[in-house]
Amino acid sequence: MARIDSRSTLERLIDASKRAGADAADALLVENVSSSVSYRLGKLEDVERAESYDLGLRVFVGRKVAFVSSTDFAQDSLAQLPERAVAMARLAPEDKYAGLAPQERLAKTIPSLDLEDPHEPSADALVALARDVEGSAMSVPGVTNSEGGGASFSRSAVLLATSEGFLGGYAGTNFGIGVAVLAGEGIAMERDYDQASARHASDLQDAAAVGRSAGDRAVRRLNPRKVTSQAVPIVYDPRVSGGLIGHLAGAISGAAIARGVSFLKDLKDKAVFSSSVDVIDDPHRIRGLRSKPFDGEGVENRSWKIIENGVLKTWLLDCASAKQLGLVTTGHAARGTGGPPSPSSTNLYMAAGILTPKELMADIKQGFYVTELIGMGVNGVTGDYSRGAAGFWIENGNIAFPVSEVTIAGNLKDMYQHLTPANDLEFRYGTNAPTVRVEGMTIAGA
Repeated sequence: MARIDSRSTLERLIDASKRAGADAADALLVENVSSSVSYRLGKLEDVERAESYDLGLRVFVGRKVAFVSSTDFAQDSLAQLPERAVAMARLAPEDKYAGLAPQERLAKTIPSLDLEDPHEPSADALVALARDVEGSAMSVPGVTNSEGGGASFSRSAVLLATSEGFLGGYAGTNFGIGVAVLAGEGIAMERDYDQASARHASDLQDAAAVGRSAGDRAVRRLNPRKVTSQAVPIVYDPRVSGGLIGHLAGAISGAAIARGVSFLKDLKDKAVFSSSVDVIDDPHRIRGLRSKPFDGEGVENRSWKIIENGVLKTWLLDCASAKQLGLVTTGHAARGTGGPPSPSSTNLYMAAGILTPKELMADIKQGFYVTELIGMGVNGVTGDYSRGAAGFWIENGNIAFPVSEVTIAGNLKDMYQHLTPANDLEFRYGTNAPTVRVEGMTIAGA
């Protein structure tokens, strides 16, 4: 892919936008490189590589705003973007909340977060990872088929410039491996998977270990039983517990709060969880999967305790939602090249508790340990929660047998109030939580 002078390209676009009649403008350039391979039943299936540049220009004429984007970096094409954007803005309706981030909120320094591994893996190296992760899974006794293993690499570089004088950029890499396999025969087959990702190759979990984990998970799910409908404690495995705070992030998004469509809209500075729970959003986590040194509007960002001792302390705000609520941005803007910023979390996690997972389950006479969730049955307005689930039955504090084809239900307000975290927090995903226990949910079974 031919290189372009990213900085001068964005500066020229902003200057041209001002000359065309814009009162303010910003421009975002995203460069992506990705490679992936897939391996199934011991044979290489696909090798793919993609490279792209994507540019977005946003202009303001008074309180009117327009967006244009392009993947064509020919000089003639770029030269036309500012005039087109300004012409579009003049026809747009007014948006009294739109605007650039004020200078006093812009990041003055760009912290180094060690997000980029300088070494891109060869195709042969990715093939070896995919082969190893699938081969290890298939070697587990009881595994009979594979949906395939894979390995991937990507690099993304971001550069943002605004007419307020901000110019900043960063780059990050991501290495990933994963595999899904089946155990058993005929209609008694069960499927499971495992995966891992990291910013640097040296931090990536061993492919053979990931494969064995996937195979072991699939075998453990063989011969599931049905359970009757009942109300019991439910324990969420760390692979799925992060979803509970993912729902929290959606509910405290400034956009949802401003529209009044969140079940938490009246609960700021009130106890949402028990006093043992803290939830943190940290954009500056070193090598974090969602780390970034500034937000999508160039605003200085920092770590926030979203939940402190159970109390909801802040919304997630970009500049527009902050204006609507009469507040100031929290530095949570995220954006692409084709539309406006919107609030989003970064490295969001629930802090570890004090009990081990075993201790967390010790007094459960009858309960359900969830390892997989199906569907998206969550109402962000009411907090009603209903998900298909699979996992294991708990009897007298111990895992007893696999369970499939059940639905778990509750309301997130009640679930949060009756949630207890274990001490096994690991940072494996963009959103992370330890094993958690939630009291009094309902299982709809046989």
